[in-house]
Amino acid sequence: LSILLSLLVPAHTTRSPDCGGILTPSGLRYLAEVSKPHAESVLRRDLMAPPAPDPSPTSPSSRNQIISVKVDKFSLTLIPDTGMRLSIEVDLGITSAPPTTKEMRLSILADLHVDMNPEGNLELVTSDCKPTLEEVQSTEETDRSAPHKSSGSDVDKQINVEKICLEVSKLLLLPNERLMSLAAPFPITPSCQVQYLPLAAPMYSEQGIIISLQTTFQVSGTVIPLPVSPVPFSMPEQPASSSPSHLILAFSEHFYTSLFSALEESGALNVSLLSSLTTATLAERITQMGSLFQEDLPVVLQAVTRSSPHVVLEEDKAIVQLFLTAQIGAGSSLFQSFLSVNVDVTARLHLSVADTRMIISVAAVEDIELSLATSDVGPILAALLEELFLPTIREEVPAQINKVLRQGVFLPHIASFTYTDVNITIHKDYVLIPCNLQLEARTG
Repeated sequence: LSILLSLLVPAHTTRSPDCGGILTPSGLRYLAEVSKPHAESVLRRDLMAPPAPDPSPTSPSSRNQIISVKVDKFSLTLIPDTGMRLSIEVDLGITSAPPTTKEMRLSILADLHVDMNPEGNLELVTSDCKPTLEEVQSTEETDRSAPHKSSGSDVDKQINVEKICLEVSKLLLLPNERLMSLAAPFPITPSCQVQYLPLAAPMYSEQGIIISLQTTFQVSGTVIPLPVSPVPFSMPEQPASSSPSHLILAFSEHFYTSLFSALEESGALNVSLLSSLTTATLAERITQMGSLFQEDLPVVLQAVTRSSPHVVLEEDKAIVQLFLTAQIGAGSSLFQSFLSVNVDVTARLHLSVADTRMIISVAAVEDIELSLATSDVGPILAALLEELFLPTIREEVPAQINKVLRQGVFLPHIASFTYTDVNITIHKDYVLIPCNLQLEARTG
């Protein structure tokens, strides 16, 4: 995966990648496998269409009719530094009058690559296409040792090979609409969206097709500025052995910090926590409470972020650091604050993948620091603060944040494909997600 070091070259100074992916040779083989039935149906529709009426006065008795189309071979291979090669072999059954049937073989070799168009979308482009049409020897022609090219025949005229070459990329189950879907905005919360923007056309190495992406986050429809990454996203040297996975996704530490910063900006990390305490039980420990509240009211903690969260990735470990200020007060309809406490939470993150979404959850709180900011009920010792409010914060802050994150964060993906056989590994500064592609079954 060392080729991902190429991601270090930003297209503009303000645009640098924070995630990316490699579609491996085995991923290309899978795309070819699922494209084969699609290609056969497209070719069958195009080649077996009723011929246009022949305006010539000659007898139509010699007109050929294609009666069967079978894709025998359909493969996609990687050409490092260049692109992909599509190789197709199609067996055609042809009948003519007087009734005879012969077999022809249509072979197509096409070179494809993915470009970035002026709108910033990726699109599949055909750079070269060579079709050949050969007659397959029949049993009566055993003296011939190989197929021979059929030239100038009615079959050649009927099969518009130039048209097939013009639209050869449509034989793949990956038309440009799917590539455009890669950059679609995806919801995280009702007001927060994520979008993955390709920075440049993909690169091609022996390890696969490498796409570098920059993440942008929108809050209420506005793209928000994110913290600047202290270092460009890079990957260390990896063994050159080919990966069995179809796809390898990589996410930088900066990506996760940006995600939590976007959630903070949208207000999703501001939480209201109901304590098991009441003003009467607190008055037993803090005497001045009694003069503030004559009736017994539930105690509520309203926590808001006071600075941006930070995510740290280490080997096999992801940590989120949250910096909150909790207003502690009473009353539900009319909230009256009597304490303000700074709360710093360090918690482990758990990462998993479901379909095309990364499920991020706060798994365990590792450390909480409480410090008194302001007080309307006199000075309070740190030990008493912790005794009274730590259990609520330890339990409720992760629970509330997990509610926000429970829908997951959409991974970069193309329409109709999901991810299976996922294996997530957390390394220092980045997360690696090798996975397989799976074409969703069509409904209806």
